[in-house]
Amino acid sequence: MHLANPRVLILLIILPLLIWRYVRRVRQGQGSLQFASTLALEGIRPSWTIRARHALFGTRMLALALLILALARPQKGVQSEEILTEGVDIVIALDASGSMAAEDFEPHNRFSVAKMVAGKFIGNLHQDRAGLVVFAAKALTRCPLTVDYNILLDVLNDTQLGTIEDGTAIGNALATCLNRLRQSKSKSKVIILVTDGVNNRGEIQPLDAADIAYALGVKIYSIGVGTTGTARFPIDDPVYGKTYANLQVEIDEASLKRIAEITGGLYYRATNRPELEKIFSDIGSLEKTKIQVKTYTHYNERFGEFLFPALLLVFLGALAEFTRFGKIP
Repeated sequence: MHLANPRVLILLIILPLLIWRYVRRVRQGQGSLQFASTLALEGIRPSWTIRARHALFGTRMLALALLILALARPQKGVQSEEILTEGVDIVIALDASGSMAAEDFEPHNRFSVAKMVAGKFIGNLHQDRAGLVVFAAKALTRCPLTVDYNILLDVLNDTQLGTIEDGTAIGNALATCLNRLRQSKSKSKVIILVTDGVNNRGEIQPLDAADIAYALGVKIYSIGVGTTGTARFPIDDPVYGKTYANLQVEIDEASLKRIAEITGGLYYRATNRPELEKIFSDIGSLEKTKIQVKTYTHYNERFGEFLFPALLLVFLGALAEFTRFGKIP
């Protein structure tokens, strides 16, 4: 509740003065009529109107208080908000080549950890559109840009290794992401490239894709995942079943750094899950959504809730003057 004219409430000071004056008159016992003798009235019990004679004064005081409150113009506000968001369009390019099966992010392989960390990143998004591109020898859009994060997370969780021909087509993956972002009207467009290898397939070179990204105003954050040196890879042996072999880790860090530099992004290297989680967290803090909230308040006049009862009391008081309340009992 809001008062448009709160200064009018100072008139309430009149009420205690009027009450004090009324009480003083009652105690003095001064009547408006005088009798030579009251012997004829002895033994007469006062009627209920005499006992309730102060009700008329109380009604007037209540009516006056309500009139003063009505003059203060009480208002009730209805608040509404207009949220202006400047979201970020993000496409995650996730490497699903055979090398992502390396189990150097124990107890899980690189691909499983990358999915879990990317899922956590998506779960923390607000008002941003996000999409998913999965690549190996070919690049496929698994989910276009959307704000329905539940669907995106379901698609991410259903993504498995071995569903795409093996290889690493980084250039094609970036081109597929750019195809999703080229019509975006967002002021901030981002590709998060997660890979553990060297570009060895595809028709588009990674640096050429980076130049196109720069022309389209798309920023690329590249992440190289995997330990340095050698990593343990699972091998399905037809005789001994599942075995492991230590193979050399190959990540084209020079190209990944150059891709990020061309587009104004950053290159990261993650050798374990905590590092990968921190990288995604850092990217999230760098690409923040701008949210501006405008608040509007519309006030509705509520003085009628005080004015009409006051007028009713005044009317009832005026009628009472013509009844036993205004006459000698």
